[in-house]
Amino acid sequence: MSLSDHPLWRKPQHHLDSNSSSDHVHWMELFYDLVHVVSIFVLGNYLSHHLGFNGFFVFAGMFIVIWLAWFDLSLFNSLYVSTDIHHRYAMSAQIVTVMLMSSSVSTIDGEGWPFFAIGYAINRLILANLYRRARFVGPDKEDQLPCEMSRNFGIGATIFAVSAFLPQPYGYLLFGAGVVLMICLFVLPKVGITRYERSVPRLGHMAERFALLLLIVAGEGFFKLVITLSDVGIGTVSADVFVNYVIGGAAIFVMCWVYFDFVGNGKPKDASQKTLAIWTLSHVALMLSAVCVGVALSAEVKVGFWESYPYKYAVIGCLGLAVYLYSLLMIQNVIEKRKAHHFATAKVRWFGIIMALVCLILVPYIPSILSNLLWATALFSQIIIPVTSAYRAFTRDAAEQA
Repeated sequence: MSLSDHPLWRKPQHHLDSNSSSDHVHWMELFYDLVHVVSIFVLGNYLSHHLGFNGFFVFAGMFIVIWLAWFDLSLFNSLYVSTDIHHRYAMSAQIVTVMLMSSSVSTIDGEGWPFFAIGYAINRLILANLYRRARFVGPDKEDQLPCEMSRNFGIGATIFAVSAFLPQPYGYLLFGAGVVLMICLFVLPKVGITRYERSVPRLGHMAERFALLLLIVAGEGFFKLVITLSDVGIGTVSADVFVNYVIGGAAIFVMCWVYFDFVGNGKPKDASQKTLAIWTLSHVALMLSAVCVGVALSAEVKVGFWESYPYKYAVIGCLGLAVYLYSLLMIQNVIEKRKAHHFATAKVRWFGIIMALVCLILVPYIPSILSNLLWATALFSQIIIPVTSAYRAFTRDAAEQA
C-alpha cells in the first residue's frame, strides 16, 4: 500500500468516486457529536432562564445556528470520504469553535456575543478550507461543487466576523442576514449548490447522523430532570414529586422510541430537492421541539399532584410535543415505507397533536395530575395504539395461517 492509499494520508474523495465509502459514522463524527451534548445543555439552560417570547426567539435562533454548524460539517463528511491527518486537525479545530460558541450562550446578549460570532466565523472558515482541499478530486479537472462551497463559506465567515464588532442591534442583523444568505446560496434553484448532482450526500449516512443527534438532544432532558431534582434536594421532595419524576424520564424514553421505531435511520424515498428539504427541515423542527419538551419536563420535580403545572413550562411542553409529532409525521411521509407505518398512521399522530393542544388549553384550570395525564396520553398513545394494532393484526394473521 502506498502512502497515498492509507486513510491517514489519503486525500478527500467524493463518495461517488470512492471504493471505501460507508454509511456508518466515523469515530471523529461521534466525538464531534459529543461536543454538542454541552451545546444542547447550555441552550436548554438558556431557555429555562428566559421563558418568554423574546427568550424563546433567541434560544431558537442560537439552536438553528449551532445546528447548521453541525449539519454543514456532517454534510461535508457525507459528501467526501476524508479521514486524513489534515482533516483530523480541521475536526479538532471545529470542536474548539463549538466549545467557544457554547461558552458564550449564557451571556449572548452582552459580552458573550463577540465570542459567539467569532467562533462561528472561524467554524465557517474551516469548512471553506475543507471544501477547498476537495476541489480536484472529481472526474473533472476542477469540481465546481467544492469550489462554490468554499467560496460561500468564505463569504459567510467574513460576514460573521464583521458582525462581532458592530454595535447592537446591527451586529445581530448582519449575522442573521449572513445566515439567510448562506441558506439561499445552498438551496436557491439557479445559484444554490443543490443544482449539482454531486451535492446529494450518502443518504444512509445522513440518516444515521440525524438519529445520533436526536439521541443527544433528547438526552438533554434527562440532564435537566436529574440536575433539577438534585438542586431541589432529593430528600426534601414528596412522594408525588417522585411520581412526576418517573413520568418525565419515561416520556423522554418514549419520544426516542417513537422516533426510532417509525422514522429513525430511515432513508428518503428519493433524492429530489423537495424530499431532501422536507426531510432536513423536519429534523430541525423535531430536535428544536425535543429540547423544549426536555426543558418543560424539568418542572415535573417542582410541582405536586394538586398544584397547577407552571404555565410557561406547560406552553413549551405542549407546543413542543405537538411540533415533535407533526415533524415525525412529515419525516414519515418522505422516507422509505416501513411495515410499522401501517399502524402509526396520520390519524394516530393527529390524535396526539390534538391532545397536546387540549392539554395546553386546560392546564391553567386543572391540577398537574390531570394535565400530566392529558399530556402523557398525547405522547404514550403514539406507542400504545400502533403496538396494540400491530399485535392484533399479527395475531389474526397467525391464526389464519394456522
